[in-house]
Amino acid sequence: MKKIRVGILGATGMVGQRFIQLLENHPWFEINCVAASPQSAGEKYADVVSKRWCFNSKIPRAVKNLKIYAVIEDIIKITKLVDFVFCALDLEKDEIRKIEEKYASLGIPVVSNNSANRWTKDIPMIMPEINPNHIKLIDIQKKNRGWKKGFIAVKPNCSIQSYVSILTALKDFLPKKINVVSLQAISGAGKTFKSWPEMVDNLIPFIGGEEEKSEKEPLKIWGKLKNGKIEQERLKISATCIRVPASDGHMVSASVKFVKKPSKNEFIEAVLNFNPLEKLNLPSSPKQLITYFEEENFPQTNLHRNLENGMGISMGRLREDNDFDYKFIALSHNTIRGAAGGAILTAELLVRKGYIL
Repeated sequence: MKKIRVGILGATGMVGQRFIQLLENHPWFEINCVAASPQSAGEKYADVVSKRWCFNSKIPRAVKNLKIYAVIEDIIKITKLVDFVFCALDLEKDEIRKIEEKYASLGIPVVSNNSANRWTKDIPMIMPEINPNHIKLIDIQKKNRGWKKGFIAVKPNCSIQSYVSILTALKDFLPKKINVVSLQAISGAGKTFKSWPEMVDNLIPFIGGEEEKSEKEPLKIWGKLKNGKIEQERLKISATCIRVPASDGHMVSASVKFVKKPSKNEFIEAVLNFNPLEKLNLPSSPKQLITYFEEENFPQTNLHRNLENGMGISMGRLREDNDFDYKFIALSHNTIRGAAGGAILTAELLVRKGYIL
């Protein structure tokens, strides 16, 4: 098949770099444009990022010599080079909204990693395995705004990837009350230990805005699409988010109470058999979405964050709880499954459903 031309807005930042790394040799997508701030415009990509490339892998050869365009100033030029864009901009939310809407209004689909449009009523917030039916909201969005080809779709916060997937696998048992403590790696703040030495041997018990996102975003994702609107799930989630000295990987300690309590075997069986995208054969979709470990000291961030090329979720320490029904540990890679990789998987789903051509 002819590859679909991709642009990356915010290509020089950590998430933008992760997009570039993950899209190397992608069977469907080809990076045809990289865009960033006006200060970088006109420069070769490698010249700008070589000294701050965040990964052990090399900058992909196909991207090294691409000229960087300015996200706003060169927007017309960019629209002629791409079929759709990924948005990884690090700007104020109002500015991101305007930029995403401008690209969509010019006929360019936008798959966004940003939080700016997650609560816009006619924009779907997609976790491909969880709520693919919410894609239908794009049709309403295009009608509302008079857009023929362009649209905006967003992915949710990185902190919810693991436990939302696990609890979706258990939806037949009707989860009704959830408590989560999220231990979040420094790459979630776009940092490395080199750029944030204060995090070595340190934990910070507050991450601005993360607890609200962790408590509210799952309710939209689990919500039902009715009459062109998302009716949010009514369920209680209490979250605490802590920054920890790990480079990548968000670990969650979760407790859950059900309307119908499953047995431990039913819990594990439901989780292991949950992979609703399997028949779609999407390039970034993991063969085993959730891996369960019997070992008491698993999963571990350094050992298991890269399962299924970073798109897998791991789980362990399932045990009964004195107050809730069960508690468990879960882990997901925050910049792959939780950011760039999740957005790429969303774009693949949009291709399969005919929204990106």
